[in-house]
Amino acid sequence: MELKGSDARSPGDDPMEEQPIALAVWEQMAELYAARVETKPHNAFYERPATRSLLPPVAGKRVLDAACGPGFLAEWLLDGGAEVVGFDVSSRMVELAEGRLQGRARIVLADLGRPLDFLEADSFDLVVSSLALDYVENWEPVFKEFFRVLHRPGHFVFSAGHPSDEFYDHHDSGNYFDVEQVEIVRRGFGTPITVPYYRRPLSGMLDPLLGAGFTLQRVLEPRPVEEFKELDPNDYRKLMKQPGFICFRAAKL
Repeated sequence: MELKGSDARSPGDDPMEEQPIALAVWEQMAELYAARVETKPHNAFYERPATRSLLPPVAGKRVLDAACGPGFLAEWLLDGGAEVVGFDVSSRMVELAEGRLQGRARIVLADLGRPLDFLEADSFDLVVSSLALDYVENWEPVFKEFFRVLHRPGHFVFSAGHPSDEFYDHHDSGNYFDVEQVEIVRRGFGTPITVPYYRRPLSGMLDPLLGAGFTLQRVLEPRPVEEFKELDPNDYRKLMKQPGFICFRAAKL
């Protein structure tokens, strides 16, 4: 893998720089997340199947798992024959991913919102990011970095909170057209945890993607798979009528 220098610059190396918005929360809830995410309905039977459905064949491909968390997606990519580099802003998530993957992938401590200057240009076939970009305010430099590290042809697949669900269901006191810092109480990990993040309009997702040079290939407003219904019938009925997440596939051509 093309990693330069001594991997990434760790979050917090420069005390003058603002810390990632949800770093403290993810450090706190890393173990809870890792213990539940494999079977938690919104992850296991909604977002993950949708994101995976947009991926090109991964066998023999070099894949960057951006904000890899405890390594569930990286493990799936490895099992499919991919060569994987992952990174996450949470040191505890990095530890959990390394423990899960047992040396099969290179996992790096790095911030999604900072330059990925530890990665060579044109060095990956695919970049994938699962429900992580909501914790980054400005997507323009992030997408430019993803474009830089992909070779041609290469693909970028990511998921995020759906703009209509975020505004009309959760934060309708704000302004739909703005990128706004908000928070939500997550109750699916054993104990209620307040998580800060950014909600944004659909244009706030597409404009930086196209501005970075990507060609948009697919927008998916997913519905949950059948297994979701058995575990959470109320949310299943809701998500069959209105989306909670949105997924994109773009290409560097």
